[in-house]
Amino acid sequence: MIRFVLNVLWLVFGGGIVLAAGYGLAALVCFLLVVTIPFGVASLRLAVYSLWPFGRTLVPRPGAGAPSGLANVLWVVLAGWWLALSHIAAGVALCLTIIGIPFGIANFKLVPAAFWPLGREVVPAP
Repeated sequence: MIRFVLNVLWLVFGGGIVLAAGYGLAALVCFLLVVTIPFGVASLRLAVYSLWPFGRTLVPRPGAGAPSGLANVLWVVLAGWWLALSHIAAGVALCLTIIGIPFGIANFKLVPAAFWPLGREVVPAP
């Protein structure tokens, strides 16, 4: 029940909708450029994760090898840096208030996902 409340508050006050819109924009651009469709899929996965982050976590996907690592380098250059920067900026702004600290921590949790989305999957947290 607490995760549900945190997720609802995240949507309203934590910037979940704005961050998901950023991932959606990145996915749209990646889908328009046919070669980058795998990046678009990863971006949509992160958009859904950034809408409802509490109670879920990102783990390395078994079997993801060197190609996903190389693709992540390309992702950082194309879109990852500005998405990670938006999480850092939102996290710092939210941590300025006591009530916003859990949401700031959730934003900081999303920074590595913004940098290296390929080769990871979203799973329920234990």
